[in-house]
Amino acid sequence: MNELIKKLVESYGPSGFEEQTRALIRAEVEPYADEISVDAMGNLIVLKQGDGSGKKVMIAAHMDEIGLMATHITEEGFVHFTNIGGVLQRVLSGNRVVFADGTVGVIDGEPIDSRLKVHPLNRHYIDVGATSREDCPVPVGAAAGFKRDFVAQGNRLTAKSMDDRIGCVIAIETLKRLEKPRHDVYFVFSVQEEIGVRGAAAAANAIHPEVGIALDVTRTGDTPKATPMAVALGGGAAIKAKDSGMIAHAGLVRLMRQRAEEGNIPFQIEVLDGGSTDARAMQIAGPGCASG
Repeated sequence: MNELIKKLVESYGPSGFEEQTRALIRAEVEPYADEISVDAMGNLIVLKQGDGSGKKVMIAAHMDEIGLMATHITEEGFVHFTNIGGVLQRVLSGNRVVFADGTVGVIDGEPIDSRLKVHPLNRHYIDVGATSREDCPVPVGAAAGFKRDFVAQGNRLTAKSMDDRIGCVIAIETLKRLEKPRHDVYFVFSVQEEIGVRGAAAAANAIHPEVGIALDVTRTGDTPKATPMAVALGGGAAIKAKDSGMIAHAGLVRLMRQRAEEGNIPFQIEVLDGGSTDARAMQIAGPGCASG
């Protein structure tokens, strides 16, 4: 499975520019799909048909990652940018980024008079090796994703865009193992989650699921000076009870706990004080659904 994880996490796919990641996922899931389509937003929708006795279930995992977009090229060929999604200024300098055409750049910032200060986004720039505006291969409006290698150390993995390519891997592997379900299961590999769960909202409004499950990542409370949280890395799957955008359906939370206990699957209950997932979009789409 690490080979698939590596392939997806290292792929390019900032919000709104998910085509390369979608092509990789489509190649994995197409042999297992009863129906497959791409909607106008760019969501990849894969249906595994049930026997007609169950419900309509939507399982969402988002393909997009946070990134940057070029806003201005200086006369010297440096690229100024804005954020795509939740980019943290304090960890930008020194990072490598890659554009859709393969151009690689390195982020730096203007000089500062104190190591305790953090520059805002507009005082950072990307160096792509250009010597002038005319020499710069990056146009205004071009999107960049971060460029980092996948590393596996035992059962610990590190990479960029685990949020949410790891959810995509779980969805892919679930589809491959799903045989003759009662329910109609729609696997939605969604777009633009990082800028407001936009893709999942469009897909859910078209599908009208009765049950919605988002496969996504979360924080943990087991690192030095972390915000207290009852989730630890390696402690088992985190079942969402609440985040800043929704309260998970209580019956769905109970069902997930019950299934985990029956299967001796370690689990934790997640109460997240910031951020949300595609579950929020599914919960209030169309007539609404049991979502978590």
